[in-house]
Order: sequence, then C-alpha cells, then structure tokens
Amino acid sequence: MIQRDIRIKWFFTHPPEKVWAYLTEAELLEQWLMKNDFKPLVGHHFNFYTTPIPNMKFDGIVYCEVLEVIPMQKLIYTWRGGPAPGVVTLDTILVWTVQTKNGGTEVLLEQKGFKGFNNYIASLFMGSGWKGKIFKRLDALLND
Repeated sequence: MIQRDIRIKWFFTHPPEKVWAYLTEAELLEQWLMKNDFKPLVGHHFNFYTTPIPNMKFDGIVYCEVLEVIPMQKLIYTWRGGPAPGVVTLDTILVWTVQTKNGGTEVLLEQKGFKGFNNYIASLFMGSGWKGKIFKRLDALLND
C-alpha cells in the first residue's frame, strides 16, 4: 500500500509565544487556516470548516481531536476527513513542533498517515498548500 507523510519546516522572525498563539487560539487560527472550534486541551474534539470537494470525497469538515499539548513546544491532533460525518476516507495526525532558533522560531509541521492512492494524491495537494499559500498567510499575519 502506498503511504506518504508531509514534513515541512517554517521559520519566522518572531518569538515562539507569538507563533504559538497563532497555532492555538481559535480566532487567530481561523485567520490563516480555517474556521474552527479549537481549544488546546487534550481530548477536545473540534472541527475545521472549509469548502466541500465532493469529487475528492470531502464534505468540507476536518474532524479533529487534540492528542498532546506541550505549551510553546508541541501540539498534536488528529486530522480526519470524508464525505460525511462518521465516514472517514482520510485519517492522519498533525504534529506541530515549535522551537526557538536563530533569534526567531522554527516550526516543524508533520502530517502523518496518508494511506492508499487517493490519500497519496490528497497529500500532494495538501503539501503544496502548506508550503505555499498557507505559509504565506501565516507569515503575513505574524508580520502585521
């Protein structure tokens, strides 16, 4: 079976506290990623909301659960999607690792567990998005 993981490093010239806020405060997270009901509490179930893509079997909702929170260092949550609530065709884990580096903050984004051909294709689109427009949106907000 085909399997792929995404691993991307971002660098920001801002302190970890500011970057962490954009990863963990729902209102700030919405500005650069998606509308959500996130809370940085282990066990919290939350969703991201975006435009559905029916031909990719995606209803526009990312179903998530917070698995780990180490303030200012690490945030891990599930990232699941499908054509309808309870029907999962994408089941991955998103890991954010934050560390002070070179007078700024390095963020390692890992999205693990893309399995099968359709999820492999989804990982290519998602990887491109993480590296491109999503990074640019977060960087612009941090620089405001």
